[in-house]
Amino acid sequence: MNTHNIFLTGGTGFIGKAVLARLQKENAKIVAAVRTPNNSWPSEVQTLIIDDVVKLPKALETINNVDTVIHIAAKAHVFGVPLNEFRRVNTDATLNLARTAVANGVKRFIFLSSIGVNGISNTKPFNVDDKPAPVENYAISKFEAEVGLKQIASDSGLEVVIIRPPLVYGAHAPGNFGKLSKLAQKKLPLPLGAIHNKRSLVALDNLVDLIVTCIDHPKAANQTFLVSDDMDVSTTELLRTMMIAVDKVPWLVPVPMHWLKLVAKLIGKQAILDRLCGNLQVDISHTKHTLNWKPPISFAEGIKRCFKKDCK
Repeated sequence: MNTHNIFLTGGTGFIGKAVLARLQKENAKIVAAVRTPNNSWPSEVQTLIIDDVVKLPKALETINNVDTVIHIAAKAHVFGVPLNEFRRVNTDATLNLARTAVANGVKRFIFLSSIGVNGISNTKPFNVDDKPAPVENYAISKFEAEVGLKQIASDSGLEVVIIRPPLVYGAHAPGNFGKLSKLAQKKLPLPLGAIHNKRSLVALDNLVDLIVTCIDHPKAANQTFLVSDDMDVSTTELLRTMMIAVDKVPWLVPVPMHWLKLVAKLIGKQAILDRLCGNLQVDISHTKHTLNWKPPISFAEGIKRCFKKDCK
């Protein structure tokens, strides 16, 4: 990667920390906008303390010579939040940041969106050319940000890159993967031994590699990329692989799916079961062919890396 002056948002989050670590190895000049300072970062990383994402545009105004913005900060993993609040953070703040980037002469704006823009489940893999069908408020706000970014790019010449990941996994991952990783480490029978769904996931290292690739690649400009490990697994296969990674003998009881659905409905957890056991596949052919890119690590290696250091 060529030397770049990068403005990074979300630098203390699960994905942002990994992007920051990779950029340091690439000798990029980084200004990280964060909510809380991180004293473990090297002095070369300039930090700006921002208590609200909506203040990011004003923060960018104070930085000179930024050529690339990597925008990861967002409101996510929050249930029961009204759409207007998601829009305030994920849509309006993103578009204001992009407009400020244009005014400051930034060349490229990389936006981390979500596969939720395509939908929450499918019977055939999502393709980058599919009509967006966001369902949840978070995904709707991300889609609206995408639409606005494309318009800004068209009006200004700013190069916009949109990346839509599915579930991102790694050590200390939040959300459902973090819950599954804890279950995998317990000596308990799990009633998830007969789930034959197919889901696309992406290892944190694979997502970071794609983000960094998009900083320089000339063909990334004004493109939308789907990303995954390029290998789909069932929830049963995922849990089995996780248990093996922590040296546990897989103890997965093959409870029929209709029983699981009945229990989930009775205890009010049907939405969680649907997300855990439904199909969500991603076709990354466009990403691979456009960028001449492939995921650098396999699914099995990605799972191993989750547990090399305690994944609690």
